[in-house]
Amino acid sequence: MKVMHSSLSLHTTSPTIRVLTFCNLRICHPLSLTSSFLTLLPPTQRCTNISIKFDQIYKPTSVSSSGSSIKASMASSATKPFSVLFVCLGNICRSPAAEGVFRDIVKKRGLDSNFNIDSAGTVGFHEGDLADPRMRAAAKRRGIEITSISRPIKPSDFKDFDLILAMDKQNSEDILGAFNKWKFKEQLPEDAHKKVRLMCSYCKKHDETEVPDPYYGGPQGFEKVIYVYFIIYQLHYEK
Repeated sequence: MKVMHSSLSLHTTSPTIRVLTFCNLRICHPLSLTSSFLTLLPPTQRCTNISIKFDQIYKPTSVSSSGSSIKASMASSATKPFSVLFVCLGNICRSPAAEGVFRDIVKKRGLDSNFNIDSAGTVGFHEGDLADPRMRAAAKRRGIEITSISRPIKPSDFKDFDLILAMDKQNSEDILGAFNKWKFKEQLPEDAHKKVRLMCSYCKKHDETEVPDPYYGGPQGFEKVIYVYFIIYQLHYEK
């Protein structure tokens, strides 16, 4: 199966508002320090876009002759990076892979300064560990290095991140459960729960509603996780 590129877009609408287009979802991001939660709204002002052509960058290297484009704004150095946190159960398989693939996309498009990217788990069983070697091997076959160290989610994540992507529904419930517990003890944004979304909610071009947990399966399960991310990001995929 071959899946073609998507556009990952970052636009500026005003000195305090940016619009991120992530798998066809447009997100207005308030940069005001007093309004740190994510607001999902249509853009209210015309965006200034710069289109950048790019070729296939993942292994294998074959591409469609039609090509694709990525749109990004030239955000000023003073602009706060858009922060994305990927979360699964133990932070050794799915979320490190999601982080690794997204980091690779951002780096190869020269957008490092526009994003803060991390991953975490809903439990701390593997805290301090590298990602599962099977997951790292599956990613490496696609030219992607996973270097993250496992950690559990923490209260400050609801302040520090603009978007928290759960790999499955149970992860989402556990993240929201942690927020509901911590919000009475910590000074957390009241609407921070709006930051939590399912990873698979961003693209409808596959049958998965959740990122499958490969931990107890064979190598094909880890390859499927990479496949799901390539579908979500709409990158070229070839078996």
